[in-house]
Amino acid sequence: MTREAAFSITSLTSEGTAGRLAWSVPTVFGVMGGIQLGLGVWWGVLTLLLGVILALRDARPLLAALALLGAALGFGSERLVTGRADPLAPWLGAQVTLTGEWDGQFLTLEDPRARLAVAPKPVVKPGKLVVSGRLVAPEGQRTPGGFNQAAWLRAQGGVFLTTPTAILVAAKVRDSQAEKGPRGWFRRGLTAGLPQREAALMTAIELGDRNDIGREDFAEGYRIRDGFNRAGLAHLMALSGQNVALITVVLIWIFGWFGWPPLLRYGIPAALLLPYLALVGVSPSITRAVIMGLTVLLALALGRGRPDPYGLMALTATVCLLLFPLWLLDIGFQLSFLAVLALTLSLKAAGKLPERWPLWLRLALVATVLAEFGTMPVIAATFGQMPLVGLPANLAAGVVMTALVPLGFFAGLLGPAAILVNWLVGPLAALLLGIVETFGQAPVLTWGQVSAAGFVAYAVCAGAGVLWLWGWVRFRAVLGVVMACTVLTLLPGRLHPPREMVFVDIGQGDSTLIRLPHLTVLVDAGGSVNSDFDVGGKTVVPALRALGVRKIDIVIGTHADTDHIEGISGVLRALPVGELWIGQRKTDDPVLTTVLTVAKEEGVPVHEARRGDQIASDGVTLTVLWPTGKVWSTEDNENSVAVRLQSGAWSTAILGDLPDPAENYLGLGHLSLLKVAHHGSRFSTDEALLQETTPTDAIISVGRNTYGHPNPEMLGRLGAAGVKVWRTDQMGTIRWPIP
Repeated sequence: MTREAAFSITSLTSEGTAGRLAWSVPTVFGVMGGIQLGLGVWWGVLTLLLGVILALRDARPLLAALALLGAALGFGSERLVTGRADPLAPWLGAQVTLTGEWDGQFLTLEDPRARLAVAPKPVVKPGKLVVSGRLVAPEGQRTPGGFNQAAWLRAQGGVFLTTPTAILVAAKVRDSQAEKGPRGWFRRGLTAGLPQREAALMTAIELGDRNDIGREDFAEGYRIRDGFNRAGLAHLMALSGQNVALITVVLIWIFGWFGWPPLLRYGIPAALLLPYLALVGVSPSITRAVIMGLTVLLALALGRGRPDPYGLMALTATVCLLLFPLWLLDIGFQLSFLAVLALTLSLKAAGKLPERWPLWLRLALVATVLAEFGTMPVIAATFGQMPLVGLPANLAAGVVMTALVPLGFFAGLLGPAAILVNWLVGPLAALLLGIVETFGQAPVLTWGQVSAAGFVAYAVCAGAGVLWLWGWVRFRAVLGVVMACTVLTLLPGRLHPPREMVFVDIGQGDSTLIRLPHLTVLVDAGGSVNSDFDVGGKTVVPALRALGVRKIDIVIGTHADTDHIEGISGVLRALPVGELWIGQRKTDDPVLTTVLTVAKEEGVPVHEARRGDQIASDGVTLTVLWPTGKVWSTEDNENSVAVRLQSGAWSTAILGDLPDPAENYLGLGHLSLLKVAHHGSRFSTDEALLQETTPTDAIISVGRNTYGHPNPEMLGRLGAAGVKVWRTDQMGTIRWPIP
C-alpha cells in the first residue's frame, strides 16, 4: 500500500463505499449536542442525533460511538467551565481598588485569580493597571438588538482560561505601566512614527485591539468603526484566517525562493503559528484560523496533501469547543465558521462566471459574495443591518490588506526600529481608511429581528443555492424558492402590523417608541450624563433596527435634559426622520444646540410643540398637553413636552420630567397606563394625579442612579392606589400593546 493510499484511509477524507465521512464530522455534532444539553437546551438531543445518523448512514457504527463520546466530552467541558465558583462574588457591590494586568479587554488579577471587565474602558495602553470602582454583576440583553453582556463574558472563559465574572463600573485609573515583553515590543513597532489614526488602525488589524480605533472619527458623528461596519469591512479588524493566510503565504514564498524542501518550507510557518497565537491572544476567529492553518501546513510539510475542508473544519471546531465550550454561542465563532463553510463553494461558484475571466478574479468576486451570504442571518439578527457595498469595498480593501498585513507584522517584529518600514505602512493604512470612509457613507439595508421562521427560510434558500451550484437544480427553481420564502416571511408583518409602545431600557433616562401601522413616533432617546457613551447610536438605534423600524415620522424631545435628548442626535444621523418636535427652544443649552444642529444638517424640520397640537393615525390620536408656550419656567423639567395617546377607551400619557403640581394642570382624565414622570422622582405622581387618572398600570423608566429614583414614597403612593408597577431597571425593555 502506498503512502498516499494509507493516508486516504486514515486521514480526514477517507474514501470508499463506507468511510466517505470524516470522523470529525459526527464527533463535532456530538460535542455541540453535549454542550447544548449542558446549557439546558433540549434540542441538543437533535444535534447529537444528527451526528449519530450521519455516522450510521456512512455504515460506520464506530463513528456513532465517537458522536456519543463527543457529547460526553462536550457536556463535561461545559459543566467544568460554568460550574466554577465566582471568586469575586464576595465583593460584588463594593467599592474596590484593584491591581492587575490590563490587556485592552479584561483586567486579570493574581489574588484572587480572576478576570473582569472595566467600564468605561481605560484610555491607557495595555500593561499593569491600578484602577478603582464598584464591582457589579454583568447584565443580560435588556433591549431588542442590545448587547448581552453576561452571555458574552461567559463565552470568554475556557477550560484553562478564567471566565470574567464581574464589571468594575465608574472606573478611575490610579496608575498604569505600559506592557513589556514581546507583546509590548510588537505594539511599539506597530505604532512607531505613524499618525494617531493610522497607528490605531494597525493595532486593530495586527493585534485585534480595537480600543484606540473605536475612539477615532472620520467626522463629527461619523465614527471610523461605524464606517467599517457600514462598508462590510468590520472583519478586517478581527484577527482571522486572512491574517494567518497572508503572513504564512509570504513566509512560504520566501522559503520557496531559497529552494528549501517542503518539510522546512511549510514546517517553519507551522511552528510559528502557536507563538503567533500567544502574541495576539486567543479569540474564536484567530484560534480557528491557527488550528486550520497548522493542520494544513503540517500535512503539506509531511507530503500528505491538503485535508478535506469539511473534516478539517469539524476537527477545528471540536478542538475549539472542547477548550472553550461557550464559544458555541459566540457570534465571532459562528461568523468565522459560517464564512469558511461558505467559502468551500468558491470553485463551484467561480465556475458559474464566464471562463474568459481570470480565475483569480472570479475567485475574488465569489469569495466576498459567498462570505456575505453565508453570514447573512447572523449579521442581520445581531446588527440589524446589512451592507450593500460589501463586494466593491472588499475588493478594494483586499488589495491594500495583501500588502498591509505582512508589512505591519514585520514592523511589529522590528519594535521601535519599525520606523524603517512604517514610512510605507503609513500611506497604505491611510489608503485603507480612505476606502472605508468612502464606502462607509453608502446606504445599508436595515433589518429587524430574525425569527425562527426567518432562519428556516434562509436555510431553505441557502440549500437551494447549493443544489444549483452543484448542478442539481436550475436557477429558475432557486429564484422561485427565494421569492416564495420572501413572500412567506413578509406576509405576517403586513397582515398584522405592529400596534405597540416600547419603553426602551436605556439606563437612567427616557426613550419611548410608539408604533402604529402608518405612524412611528419616538419620544426622547436617552443620554449619558458625564460620559461620552452614545446612548442614541449604541443603544436606541440598534433597538429600533431590531424592531424593524426603518424610518421615524416624529421624534419628540421632551426637554433639554441630557438623559432625555442627547441620544436624539444619534437617531437623526442613523434613520430618516420626518419631523423633530421640541418644547422650549433654548439658545444656551449645548445638548439641545447639538440636536438642533444635527437636525439642520440632516434636513429634518423642527416644530415647536404646543398644547393642542394633534396627529391621528390608525384609530389612535396623539395630543400635546404641555407646554402652552406662553410662560417658560427657569426649570427645564417644568417645560417638558407632555403628550396623551388615545385609542378608543384605552389611553396613556408620557409626561417627560414634569413635576407636581404642573402635571395636575394637564387635565389628563382617566388613563389605562401611566408613564410615571421623572423616573419616579418624589416630586412626581402625587395622590391628586392618581385620583384623577386611576391607572391600572404604571411604567417607570429608570436605571442605576444616585438620585434615589424611583422614590420609595412615590412607589408607596402607587401601591396604595392599587397600581401595578413595571420598571425598566428590573425588566429591561417593556413592550406594551395598543388596543
